[in-house]
Amino acid sequence: MDGIVYLYQYQLQKFFNDSSACTMGVAYEWKGEDVFHAYLEYPRVAPSGFAVACAFLKARSKEEFDNPSRVVDSCVAMSPALRQAKIAIIFHVAGGVVSKCAVDMDSPGKRYRVEYVPDKSNLYTRSKGLIEVGALEKKRVLIVGLGSGGASIAVELAKAGVGHFSLVDFDRLELHNISRHIAGVNELGRLKTNIVRDAILGKNPYAQVDTYPVDMMQEAELTERLVAETDLVIAATDSLASRYMLNSLIIKYKKVGLFGRAVTRAEGGDVLRVRPGGPCYACLKGSQWLVGEEEITDVRRARETGVIPAYTSTEDANAMVQVGLSTDIAPINTMVVKLAIQELSRGTECVIASLDNELDYDFYMWANRRELYFVNWAPFNHNPGRKKPTILQWYGVKFAKSCDCHECRDF
Repeated sequence: MDGIVYLYQYQLQKFFNDSSACTMGVAYEWKGEDVFHAYLEYPRVAPSGFAVACAFLKARSKEEFDNPSRVVDSCVAMSPALRQAKIAIIFHVAGGVVSKCAVDMDSPGKRYRVEYVPDKSNLYTRSKGLIEVGALEKKRVLIVGLGSGGASIAVELAKAGVGHFSLVDFDRLELHNISRHIAGVNELGRLKTNIVRDAILGKNPYAQVDTYPVDMMQEAELTERLVAETDLVIAATDSLASRYMLNSLIIKYKKVGLFGRAVTRAEGGDVLRVRPGGPCYACLKGSQWLVGEEEITDVRRARETGVIPAYTSTEDANAMVQVGLSTDIAPINTMVVKLAIQELSRGTECVIASLDNELDYDFYMWANRRELYFVNWAPFNHNPGRKKPTILQWYGVKFAKSCDCHECRDF
């Protein structure tokens, strides 16, 4: 299997315009796989792999380019420090055409295939026709809460081609997050905003990602500005107060909002979509669905906010932490992403527009298991006459605005 070196085109123009024949850079290697990602400048996202020195060289002629060992020897004679490089990438520019190859510095006869990381126009070619990639590229999504829900949703939207993100979360990654979060142990202690930013840029290096590692409840003016500037709000927070605050701003600025959550131990979950003129989060305030038990996934924060009383023993507090499986949260995240793409694509000509008349509910419910809230739901494999709702299936609900709603009645 041939080795491969990946390059980022936007970093090369400066080197081509420079008069020098060689310069040093860095490449990141996956040991034993013969795969390198080479950089002239430090990238926007911390690279993976093991760092090795890399030489960028220019051949003076096509004849010299066809004989890489001559190029290597000539450049090392001018700059002995180049001998430290593990690989050399050699270019020849003639008539506006760039020829490129890569060789092992110790064995110039060993060649590597050189590829460019796709440019923006080619990054989402397989999605064209299904969704309007160009339209999504111009959209901005505000995601508040970057735990097991918001982080995965952000990455999926980046995969779909959304071009602008505002990320809000004051938390850092802790050990108990690992089992459900997109991040791994190598990112423990990092701000979740930065983790998710890097994950987005890993899927779409051309995205614009703005991070706000703040508590939105203590930054009311900032939160209001972010809602006013966005095309879609995704509330993936774990507190009722923050959801009600976002709901109020969504109504004020006539935005579309998606509220996704899991219930106790991710037994199930639901997604609420708020549209201008339609029912809002507060319209459901009297519903059992929204005043029931919330997920508690962080003992420290639950103590700080009073969800777990200060007098509760450590043993009892740990027992109250209700952690569900990542696979149980995934269906809820997927529905949020599907509805988000639907809303962001609305008005464009694409295949998924056919779902506009079907995904028209205000509220969507999902059950993973039958334990507490869904104990009376039918089993997935036995539902005679379909008289009961069934686990592992989505259900949509339409409901009217509440005349008693103190949030949206004045709008």
